[in-house]
Amino acid sequence: MTNPIRIVHLYPREMNIYGDRGNVLTLARRLEWHGYAAQVIPVNRGDRLPTGTDLIVGGGGQDSGQGLVVCDLARLGPDLAAMADDAVPMLMVCGLYQLFGHAFRTGSGTILHGIGVLDIETMSSPRRMIGNVVARSDDFGQIIGYENHSGRTTLGPRVRPLGRVDVGVGNNGTDGTEGARFNNLIGTYLHGSLLPKNPAIADHLIQIAVRRRFDSAQLRTLDESLSDEARRVALTRPR
Repeated sequence: MTNPIRIVHLYPREMNIYGDRGNVLTLARRLEWHGYAAQVIPVNRGDRLPTGTDLIVGGGGQDSGQGLVVCDLARLGPDLAAMADDAVPMLMVCGLYQLFGHAFRTGSGTILHGIGVLDIETMSSPRRMIGNVVARSDDFGQIIGYENHSGRTTLGPRVRPLGRVDVGVGNNGTDGTEGARFNNLIGTYLHGSLLPKNPAIADHLIQIAVRRRFDSAQLRTLDESLSDEARRVALTRPR
């Protein structure tokens, strides 16, 4: 590969549920379609973050998976926080979305301390929030995904929501928000996986990564007929 865009996949062994690996595959494939080489680098427990990282993706997992990675994530926390402050593009889904916040109180009462990159707090609730989600975003239009979580997440003043929920629960079921954004970091509860059905978000992350690497980003106009059909079908699915 000649000067590839480096995509770090955080904890693919423990935090890869409901097809979240599809987000990494989508970014790599769309980079290639746009004319750029892609290199996916898995970062598991004990690994270091590679130098020259262009984009970071993390997925969801059960409470047990979060318990396995929380201490190692704390080890990487200062570097990840510095990269988020430097506006490196990132996508964190569900379990890692929660752990990028301040803390997650599990259903058993255990507090998993996050790395505080996102100004969010999460507390488990007895009700599990499962089903298809449709949200609205000024930047990305209609966002379509699937949620399956018991955590109720509250946003602090240093983040803004990814979208406003039209169908589904979202962050907590009370304030109408879904996900959170800080600089170029996106956190969300949406599985599905998210990016194949939401190419606008995928290309947003890609454009930032490419521009940071090469000082400019020339993305091609791609055939979105398959993603459009996936979106159309998803919109017909019951909650």
